[in-house]
Amino acid sequence: MPLLLRAHDATSSPRSLHARICALACLIALTLSVLAPTAAAALTDPAIQATSALLIEPTSGTVLYELNADETRYPASTTKIMTALVTLENADLTQQITVEEGDFTHVTADSSVAGFKPGEVLTVEQLLYGLMLPSGNDASYILARAVAGDVDTFVQMMNDRAAELGCTGTHFANPCGLHDDNHYTTARDLMRITQAAMANPTFAQIVSTPSYELPATNLQGARTLENSNLLLDSTSSVYYAPAQGIKTGNTTEAGRCLVAAASQNDITLYSVVLGCADAEIPASLTETRRLFEWAYAEWSVQEIVTAGTTLQSVDVVDAHQDEQLQITADGTLAKLLPNDTDHAAITVSFDLPEEFCAPYTQGDVIGTATYTLNGELLGKVTLSAGNDVELSALAQIRNFALGVITNPITWIVLGVFVVLIIVSIVRGWRRRRSSSQPLHHRSPSQPLNSTPPRSRGTHFK
Repeated sequence: MPLLLRAHDATSSPRSLHARICALACLIALTLSVLAPTAAAALTDPAIQATSALLIEPTSGTVLYELNADETRYPASTTKIMTALVTLENADLTQQITVEEGDFTHVTADSSVAGFKPGEVLTVEQLLYGLMLPSGNDASYILARAVAGDVDTFVQMMNDRAAELGCTGTHFANPCGLHDDNHYTTARDLMRITQAAMANPTFAQIVSTPSYELPATNLQGARTLENSNLLLDSTSSVYYAPAQGIKTGNTTEAGRCLVAAASQNDITLYSVVLGCADAEIPASLTETRRLFEWAYAEWSVQEIVTAGTTLQSVDVVDAHQDEQLQITADGTLAKLLPNDTDHAAITVSFDLPEEFCAPYTQGDVIGTATYTLNGELLGKVTLSAGNDVELSALAQIRNFALGVITNPITWIVLGVFVVLIIVSIVRGWRRRRSSSQPLHHRSPSQPLNSTPPRSRGTHFK
C-alpha cells in the first residue's frame, strides 16, 4: 500500500509535525528493509602494490585480478621462463654441454649466477636447474649458445616463440633479463609464456623445486642450488605452502618481479607481479602471497548445472499417450566465480530443434545450453533425452504407409505389375478376335466365278 505524506495545516505544532515526520521516516526505512533483497558482500579489491599484475585460473583462462596487464614493463629474470621453454623444446635433457669462456662475455659482475666454470661439463637438465633456481645468468648464456649455436640466434628463437604464443607487447634482447631498453614485455604476455612453459612437466618440476642437489662434475664437487623464490622455502617468513614456483626477477629498472603458481582446494592459479618495491623481503613475494590468499578466500568453484538435471520438459509430436520429453544436461558445468555471485543473474540460452518428433531414446543428443553471466560466457553443456518417448500406434501405421508409398521398390513392383496386367489384357483381346473369324477364307488370287473344289465324297462316272 503506498505511503502518503499529508500536508499539515498552519495550526499544527512544530513538535507534533516533527514527531509525525520521524514516525513516517521510520516506517519507510522499515518497509524498505523488508522489501529490498539482502545485498551480497562485494568482491574486495586486494589493491596489489605493483606497477602491473595479473592473476588467472589457467584451465579456463578466468581472470581473477589484473592491474595494467597490457602496459609495457621490464621483466628482469622472469625472462628465463622463455629461455627455459625454448631450451626444452629444442634440446635433449641428457645432452652434455661443455662450458666455454665466451659464455661469460655478457655476464656482468652484479649478475646472479649458478657458479659454473669454463671447461665444466654439465647436462642440459643440470643447466636448467642452474638457470631457474639461483637465476643463473651464466646458465642462460651457456644454454643459448649450446641450443642455437650463438646467442643472437637463440634470442631470435625467443622472439619467434613469443609471437607464436600471441605476445604482441614483448621483445627480448638477451636470454637472461639484464636491463636493455629494447627488452620488455607485459604482464599478459608473460602469462602466455608461463602457461606454455608450465604445460611442460619438466619445467613445472624444476620451478617447483626448493633446492636441487647438483652432483659433482669434472671440475667441481657436489653442491646445492637454492631457489630464489622464498614462497617455496619452508624456513622463510613468506613461505606459502600452496606455492608451486615459478620465477623471480630483479633489476633497478624493472623493480622486484615474480611469476608464481599455487594450488589449493583443487584450484590452480598463476600470477604475475611486476615493478614491486625492494625490501628485506621483496614486495613481489609478499604481494603475490597476499594475492593468492585473497583469491582463495573470495573465489570458489561453483556448479552452474549438474549432470542429469532436467532443464526443460517439452511436448513431442506423435508421442505415445502425449508423453513429454525431459531435456537433461549431459555433463556438469562448474566455474570459478566470486563467492558473492548471484546465481539468479546467470542466464541460459538453448540451441534446440524447433519441433520435437517421436520417437526418442534416453541419451539421444538433442542440443546445447549456453550459460552466461553479465555477458561473459561461463560455458556450454550438451543436452540429451532424459527419457524414452515412443511413437503412437496411429503414427506407426501412418509412417509404415508413408514408408511403403515413398519406397522406390514399391513403385518398381507396382510398375511391373501394371505392365503384366496390360500384357495379359492385350493377349486376351487378340485371342478373342482370332476365334470370332470364319473357318474358310477366299484366297486373294482366286477368281470370283471359279468352280469350287469338289467334295471328297462318292465319285460318279
